[in-house]
Amino acid sequence: MPLLELRENGLYCPSGDFYIDPWAPVERAVITHAHGDHVCAGSRSYLTSRPGEPLLRARLGAEASIQSAGYGESLTFGGVSLSLHPAGHILGSAQVRLEENGEVWGVSGDYKLARDPTCAPFEPLRCHTFVTESTFGLPIFRWPAPGEVIDAIHAWWRANQESGQPSLLFVHPLGKAQRLLAALDPAIGPIHAHEAVERMNRLYREQGIALAPTGPADAPRALILAPPSLHGSPWARRFSNASTALASGWMRIRGTRRRRSLDRGFVLSDHADWPALLAAIDETRAETVWVTHGYIAPLVRWLQEHGRRALAAETHLVEAES
Repeated sequence: MPLLELRENGLYCPSGDFYIDPWAPVERAVITHAHGDHVCAGSRSYLTSRPGEPLLRARLGAEASIQSAGYGESLTFGGVSLSLHPAGHILGSAQVRLEENGEVWGVSGDYKLARDPTCAPFEPLRCHTFVTESTFGLPIFRWPAPGEVIDAIHAWWRANQESGQPSLLFVHPLGKAQRLLAALDPAIGPIHAHEAVERMNRLYREQGIALAPTGPADAPRALILAPPSLHGSPWARRFSNASTALASGWMRIRGTRRRRSLDRGFVLSDHADWPALLAAIDETRAETVWVTHGYIAPLVRWLQEHGRRALAAETHLVEAES
């Protein structure tokens, strides 16, 4: 019997009696990270990484029963040994390593290989079966160097200052915003974060992660960070003359900026691009690969054509901006 199987509520481990990132309430949920598309409220108990616990607590509330474990710490559920390992996606993001009778499985959650000072770097897991995400599982998705993207954001910000416009940059409030704040140069001008971003900033700062200072948005030279869901909202319309932009891997697709009525787009993702997906899978040396949410079929086909046993593992997850 395989260590994991897909059930109505998600990816389930029968021997350990727990789910990984279930999409409905269950008895025991192992959570890879605190993004809303991986967390369902209402489960009886949760397990997550120690750095990710404050983020999960902020999402689920004070009453949720949350257990945390340090990276690499071994726990036993039934006959299954479980440990969490860095995924490099956001603060506290984890891969789940499962072992029973010498059989090892790795579940990636969401991950990236690029350096990010706001979270622990991705740790390759050697396993027999690897469950990988495929959010950007097409060859078109290849990211520029992060430093080049930051330079482009700085140049856009400075150009807007010269024309008397605020710079309104839409970013995911958890992970992406903090990654940017760790890299942006506050000497260019003031930085303002929408409250949804600032709530997450506080949790990062409480764990000792250095971020650029943020303050009021009343200066015309300001760079303003806000969730993408606020584009076109009454809140965003307060900055009527602002230049607008989105930082996301989806900006790699031609026409995304125009369809979203944005002035600029910056290709920056907290997920692995196509070459990084293939590199991460290779490093596992897995004999079998389960491909889950994203561009599943193209990645499965590529792996099969290159000699790997790969299969689709459809999930109900809806991908957030990234």
